[in-house]
Amino acid sequence: MSHVLTAVAWPYANGPRHIGHVSGFGVPSDVFSRYMRMAGHDVLMVSGTDEHGTPIQVQADAEGVTPRELVDRYNRVIVEDLHGLGLSYDLFTRTTTRNHYAVVQEMFETLYRNGYIVAKTTLGARSPSTGRTLPDRYIEGTCPICGYDSARGDQCDNCGNQLDPEQLINPRSKINGETPEFVETEHFFLDLPALAEALNKWLDSRDEWRPNVLRFSRNLIEDLHPRAITRDLEWGVPVPLEDWRDRNDKRIYVWFDAVIGYLSASIEWARRSGDPEAWRKWWQDPDARSYYFMGKDNIVFHSVIWPAILLGYDGEGSRDGKPGKFGRLELPTEVVSSEYLTMEGRKFSSSRRVVIYVRDFLERYDADALRYFIAVAGPESNDTDFTWSEFLRRNNDELVAGWGNLVNRSISMAAKNFGAIPTPGPLTEADEALLATVRAGFESVGALIAKHRQKAAISEAMRLVGEANKYMSESAPWKLKEDKERMGTILYVTLQAVSDLNTLLTPFLPHAAQRIHELLGGTGVHAPMPEIVEVGDLDGGPEYPILTGDYTVGTRWEPTELPAGRPLAPPTPVFRKLDPSIVEEELARLES
Repeated sequence: MSHVLTAVAWPYANGPRHIGHVSGFGVPSDVFSRYMRMAGHDVLMVSGTDEHGTPIQVQADAEGVTPRELVDRYNRVIVEDLHGLGLSYDLFTRTTTRNHYAVVQEMFETLYRNGYIVAKTTLGARSPSTGRTLPDRYIEGTCPICGYDSARGDQCDNCGNQLDPEQLINPRSKINGETPEFVETEHFFLDLPALAEALNKWLDSRDEWRPNVLRFSRNLIEDLHPRAITRDLEWGVPVPLEDWRDRNDKRIYVWFDAVIGYLSASIEWARRSGDPEAWRKWWQDPDARSYYFMGKDNIVFHSVIWPAILLGYDGEGSRDGKPGKFGRLELPTEVVSSEYLTMEGRKFSSSRRVVIYVRDFLERYDADALRYFIAVAGPESNDTDFTWSEFLRRNNDELVAGWGNLVNRSISMAAKNFGAIPTPGPLTEADEALLATVRAGFESVGALIAKHRQKAAISEAMRLVGEANKYMSESAPWKLKEDKERMGTILYVTLQAVSDLNTLLTPFLPHAAQRIHELLGGTGVHAPMPEIVEVGDLDGGPEYPILTGDYTVGTRWEPTELPAGRPLAPPTPVFRKLDPSIVEEELARLES
């Protein structure tokens, strides 16, 4: 057994999340975590809502509420959505806790003491009409590097390069279209060039990463510049230095505090577990492994900036230094980035209403139907398109007609003819072959999930479902009413295959897996689910909801022999067949 940290990108608390978001950070991280737990590893899956930054302040002003009221609202919405999807967080928290503030400030102080945070006078963007600071992401213009005409003030999404807003050609405010004015202001910067050599050495050891992530990261390191770590704003973590701590116009930049959330969430989890030092097993053991899940627009923060912060905290850059009070912290084992999911050929856009939010989806369809689509057809290594016609086909032809049909007809026939799991007679070569084929899936499917090839993993599992369907059709137990022993044997073999296939599909389809376990006469928890718990801030702040759960229960990643004679009841369908009319209905909603 090893300790495995699943660090999941933090959704921004300025609105509900859509299915494109959860296809990148949500479902893939949960499939991986569920499999690793089933395989016997000690998993810690953490994340939370990212709640600071000027965009939150700008939106709160527009809605006539305080930033805290805004993030309280959307924190709860996001927690409920992720719970609905069955994402098995050990702790899903938020960045406005006092615990998080303390961890961020400790990281900042140590980096400053080690010489990797430096003060500089720079140009800051302000709105001429309001006099307020304009956040980098709210400034657009032409990229000076590649010429892309919709580059943001912090990054060009076309070429991936980091930018400062004053570098943009013809900059304009996304809020009101005016040209920002740039004024001198003092800020702290993370000295990335001083960490470049250590970053390069570390990246050279990451030979198992997805090629797109590794290539992109290496390209970024070729031209690193100091990156601003503070901003002129009122909403965020205070700067923990003399003459800065009590200022209301300077805060730590949201990108810096958000990535530190992986560590602060781990520490919060440990404190809530009753063993405040338990987090160290995942962060300080060289044999522990850590996997960071996100969409590709977040690669730079996880493959360059977060490792640079950790290296600087550990004192391993060109200026040396020594670790702070947390001790030496391990760097990511792997950054697992998904590509973009589009919708009906268009980029997701809340403002243009090209979107379907998670909660709206779950009101109309089953969570496992979405989880299946993301796993089998999601943006694992290429941009992919969600279409309602393809969702309908995958649900009806694969989940319902393939897997659901096998479960329903095998259990129905056994319940009708035997009332229980039949006692098998002698097994034929075909019987043994099916059982061996399905058992082999534990190694093949598991190895693919472990290597973050979830699309191939679920395709292999569904191939095995096809083999079981073929076996049952060719064996035709319904024709053997005069040979009850042989009928019972075929049904036992089929049900045993169904049971093992259900285990193979559990990381992908946990809600259905629990139901199928019960349809097979099983009791207890097969696929543990998260729960929403209202908690108080550990250091005296207001209450908030967290996602957590007991994942020590549940099935293991291994074949489990079905007990002959266990009672069976006639089953109800596991998956819902969807009417083709949903395609026109959903497209009409999209265009309305």
